[in-house]
Amino acid sequence: MDGLVSPERLLDGRLKLRHLVLATAIADAGSLARAAEHLRITQPVVTRGLQDLESVLGVPLFARSAQGAVPTVYGVAFIDHARGVLAQIRQAGRTLNELATADAGTVTVGTHLAGSNVLLPLAIARMKSAHPGVTIVVRESTPDALEAQLLVGDIDLTVGRLTPADPRIEQVRLYVEPIVLVVRADHPVLHGPVPTFATLAALPWIVPVSGTTLRRELEQLFALRGLTWPTNRVECTSALTLRRLIIDGDCVAALPGLVALHDDDLAVVRPVDVDLGGLTRPVGVSRVRDRWAPPAVVAFTEHLHQAAARLHIGADPLESG
Repeated sequence: MDGLVSPERLLDGRLKLRHLVLATAIADAGSLARAAEHLRITQPVVTRGLQDLESVLGVPLFARSAQGAVPTVYGVAFIDHARGVLAQIRQAGRTLNELATADAGTVTVGTHLAGSNVLLPLAIARMKSAHPGVTIVVRESTPDALEAQLLVGDIDLTVGRLTPADPRIEQVRLYVEPIVLVVRADHPVLHGPVPTFATLAALPWIVPVSGTTLRRELEQLFALRGLTWPTNRVECTSALTLRRLIIDGDCVAALPGLVALHDDDLAVVRPVDVDLGGLTRPVGVSRVRDRWAPPAVVAFTEHLHQAAARLHIGADPLESG
């Protein structure tokens, strides 16, 4: 034997993975001959391999006799560690296989108010049913902030209203959805004459934050009607907060039509003198062009398409320029 070696020397390339397999096979089989049979190699190959391993380690691993091979105190310790290393390598293989088949990993989705309430929960439910080992992380923010996060790789994709984007971003339209005015289901404005837009404008409003497309469209609508932009307003990007504000108060909000359609606590109010038919929004998925997507991200994108189809809204591709 060469004498005991330092732990660092075991990483110099002399110790091979096959040595670990060989040592555990001998311990399990109880002899070099039976280990050779199990590994489907010849006994001289096993003998040479064990000699190489003991030379690297500098200690005898097995006491050999006519009855077989019994681990020494060094062998017991080394084989225990070898089993642990081999188990970790097998687990690494299983993990890589799960990632390759979309059965593990994390998908980070960015969304903003206009895109998350109905479509995203449906897609997540379908994804979790098909791939329960995948973690879905949802981050809600403004479109500009989400675009920045998408470009640097902090999120995998965004779901929501499609607006002009950085040319590095590819967009796929899932459907086009109308914007409607929404109040709580028992709002007094629903129980009298059909209101005018001026009547609604005098109520408290929940509006998108400055700089968003819908905010600009609403400001133009107020200006065209000669009405002052509401001073009694809440600017909100959180879907949950917005919904609670509508239900608990007398607020009006401009929301995607699907939100009101799928929420019994909300109702659409249509002013008698304003047609909001021109207010629509394309909803879709945005990802960075030519960036490799893990299988879990690809699978989730497919579930978004399926969820859009389930909503009975046509989906069609639209690449941003």
